[in-house]
Amino acid sequence: MENLAAKIPTKEQLAEPELTPPARNDMIRKMKICWEGADMPQEDKVCTRCVMDSTDPAITFDELGVCSFCKRYEEVRAHSGYRPGESERELERTVRVMKERGRDREYDCILGLSGGVDSAYMLYLANKLGLRVLAVHVDSGWNSEMAVSNIEKMCQKLDVRLHTYVMDWPTMKELQRAYLLSGVANLDVPQDHLFCAAIYQMARKYRVKYILNGSNIATEGADAPFSLQHTYRDAWHLKSIYRKHGRGKSLKKYPALSLWEAWMGLPGVTKINLLNYVPYSKKEAIETLSREFDWEYYGGKHFESRFTKYFQSVYLPRKFGYDKRRAHLSCLILNGEMTREEALAELARPPYPLEQQKEDESYILKKLDIDPDTWQRVLEAPPTPDDAYFSQQKLFNAARRLLGQKGLDRIKQRRYTARG
Repeated sequence: MENLAAKIPTKEQLAEPELTPPARNDMIRKMKICWEGADMPQEDKVCTRCVMDSTDPAITFDELGVCSFCKRYEEVRAHSGYRPGESERELERTVRVMKERGRDREYDCILGLSGGVDSAYMLYLANKLGLRVLAVHVDSGWNSEMAVSNIEKMCQKLDVRLHTYVMDWPTMKELQRAYLLSGVANLDVPQDHLFCAAIYQMARKYRVKYILNGSNIATEGADAPFSLQHTYRDAWHLKSIYRKHGRGKSLKKYPALSLWEAWMGLPGVTKINLLNYVPYSKKEAIETLSREFDWEYYGGKHFESRFTKYFQSVYLPRKFGYDKRRAHLSCLILNGEMTREEALAELARPPYPLEQQKEDESYILKKLDIDPDTWQRVLEAPPTPDDAYFSQQKLFNAARRLLGQKGLDRIKQRRYTARG
């Protein structure tokens, strides 16, 4: 016990002004490990197979240096990923059921179209399969011109109806501002929660029985990386953050998910992870989209949103000490699309030019009424743990203990399988 106590950083150490955010985060990580009675990790340990490292507090390594992210990826890919022959048969059956159930409806399915690689390729694939798709784009106020152009070119050429859900900006601004001031890891929650809730609204409105989901195992893995990021589905957490850091304006115009919708989805509506039925490759998808639609690549995952581009590339590394590119590149390694050496070389370079990072920061702060000095204090303050705010996490933890991870995976599989 004496040895563990000696390793725990003091409050004074955490408050040292010259302590960099990554170093402070490392101290917090060590504190958590000591409290839980676990062994201290080796410094800067990197997986020998992918490029995930010990900046994720929950990651573990086996005796060969292979990380738990790799093992979880393989486990879920074997259970729900692409399997030659079997996946093609299941896709054919799924499409047949979707068309049969959509026979008396205007659309067979609904698809959220961000303009990114995954959703764009999914629209292309759905069209090839003969599905009648309602494409829904959610404008949260952070669209890049390139994203808008990509979406319009695709929908026009494929003759797909596009519904653009425009979020009330004053409401979105207040919620997004509160998140920046909160100091939590996942600043994308206001956007991601909105995207999901808006798709559900459109599904109800048009009585659509299937939602095509761009999430995929091949390029995104099995679970959200980095245990410090809270789920976007938790409306309790979102509202708790707003109560503390908002300016008191109403959120009535912001569509929030109910507890049931957050964890079980819409009754009678099935989500289909279409990309898991094909041998999905990010590189091949980009080549196809560029050739067929003159589609332009943004230079990084989720970079179609100017806010997300800054959040992932600047905020997370500076305040929390981790780089989300590690998870994205690790998936590409495990999917056979790049080598570990190529991924390490990419990590050695900035996510995008430093001058553009400064421009994006200035643009975002001005748009959200946050002065630069206040923002610097947020960046320099210790990271805020998600459990500092009220959430649904205890309920989810109880379900995990009751059902186990395999039980939760089976429930998820049923929610994502067309029946008929």
